[in-house]
Order: sequence, then C-alpha cells, then structure tokens
Amino acid sequence: MSEIVVGVDGGASKTRVLVGTAEGEVLATVDGPKSAVVPGEAERSADVIAELVTRALAEIAQPGAVFPRVLYCGVAGTGRDEERRALHSALDAKELAEEVVIDSDGLIAMYDAFDDRAGILLVVGTGSIAYGRSPAGEIVRCGGWGSTFGDEGSGGWIGKRALSIVAASSDGREPPTALLFPILAATQCEDVQDLVPWARAADARAFALLAPVVFSTAAAGDQRANALITLAAEELVLHIRALARQLFTDERAAVTVALSGGLMDRGSPLRKRLEQRLKSAVPGAQLRSEEVLPARGALRAAARRIHLPT
Repeated sequence: MSEIVVGVDGGASKTRVLVGTAEGEVLATVDGPKSAVVPGEAERSADVIAELVTRALAEIAQPGAVFPRVLYCGVAGTGRDEERRALHSALDAKELAEEVVIDSDGLIAMYDAFDDRAGILLVVGTGSIAYGRSPAGEIVRCGGWGSTFGDEGSGGWIGKRALSIVAASSDGREPPTALLFPILAATQCEDVQDLVPWARAADARAFALLAPVVFSTAAAGDQRANALITLAAEELVLHIRALARQLFTDERAAVTVALSGGLMDRGSPLRKRLEQRLKSAVPGAQLRSEEVLPARGALRAAARRIHLPT
C-alpha cells in the first residue's frame, strides 16, 4: 500500500482534513470546527485537529490500521515561533503520524496556488493576510497583524466598522443607515445600546458574521454599506500592491494573483469590488481563475516531504 499522508487546513472558522497517498490521491475529507491557535491554548487546537484526523483515517481503514507518514498542518495563529512550537509539541505527543509539520494557513494555500512558482496570494476570511513569492523564491508576507489592530479588509474588520457606522448614525454624526436593524437582528440585540456589551464579549469570528449583513444591505442600496465594502477592497488591494512593489519591481510588472478565503468566493461583492480596483491599482496583476484549496496544498506539501532527497 502507498504511504499515507495527511493535510490539515486549520482556520479561525473551520478545519478541513484531507487524507491521501504520497502520489496525490485523496482518500478522505473531513470538516470540523475551528482550530486556529490562540496564544496559550495550543492544546485545544491540537485536540480539534487530532479528533478530525482520527475520523478521517477511520474512513479508509480500521482504527489503528493506518499510521500516516506525514501530518502537515497549516494553522492560523502560528506565525509566532512560540505558538508554532506549542502546537507541534501538542500534536507530536498524540502520535498521529511519523512526522508532524506545522506551517501557516497562508503558506499551504500558496503551495496549492503556485507550487514553487512566483505569485501573490491574498487570503480573506475572518482575518486577512497576503503572501508573495518572488521569481527568485523569496517569500514575504503582508498584513495578518491580528484582529486587535490589523486584518484590514477582513470579515472581522468589516463587522467592527459596521458597528461604528451604526453608532455614529445613532448619534447623528452620520446620516441614517439601513444597517441598523439587520445588525440588531444578527446580534440578537433589541436596542443599539445593547451592541456595547455584545461587542465587548465578541471575538473576531463573531464580528465576521456581520459581514454578510453588510453585503446584503449594500445590495439593497445602502450608501454607507457600499462605502464600507469599497474601503475594505481598497485595504486589500494595498496588500497586493505592496508585495508587487517589493517582490516584482512595481505594480505594473506581470504577476499572478490568487484569491482565497471565505470572503473571496466567486460572486462575493467584496471580491468583485477588489477585482475591479486591481485593474487600475495593480495593472500587472493576472488573476488565477482556479479555486485555491489550502488543505490540498497541505496534502501536497506532506507528499513532498516523502519525496525530498535524503
């Protein structure tokens, strides 16, 4: 039997596990809850990943009958060495595979989008980050500073700013907006004042759940919601332009751009606005049409570990 490898895409909203062969055949796919690493809580992330990996392996063989050669995990929140080491230690202790590798969720998406070729990947979901690989192979990231003061253009960022718009409108500092009642419904608040304790208790994912409210309100014609989507698209384009200038001379140089994450689905109003803005802001951008699947990138990276020369 061919050697078995496992690829994991651990995000802030969900986790996907792929089990496959070292030759690239996918044997099982399992989805589950988020496993992004929060500082000090790597064990929780490891528990989620371990449970899903065990379920996926059970789909192809009796429990304990298959021991994967490589478990390759791309997990959000592992940009810092401390979190990456903590998750590696927690997963290694669970003895799920001969070798455990921890990478960022963005880089496994890069593997799927470009393999070893040059390009820029923008990932937009609960958070946002961009990665670029130069023609010489240099990899640089842009953004991804977290929900407290970064993640511009992301779902969490949009949700927070939607609340700011509603608050300003309630004060009379801005004109009335149709965002008020849909946001009250989405947060299960009865009054605008109730948004204060709701926001205090909310995490980035909760804020990101307000992004679809902004999209639907914008589609109904609300100017403020539309302006927010335009601003989000502008922030995201800045990520791509910064990497194009740093890695490809300038924004006019030809560069392949791939889009990934829940808010970059085809038909998303944010994606449409971003694609339109790219034409003038980064005229050298050539959008990749194929869907980017980070878990598939992790599986490919796992297989590559086996085929690397010793």
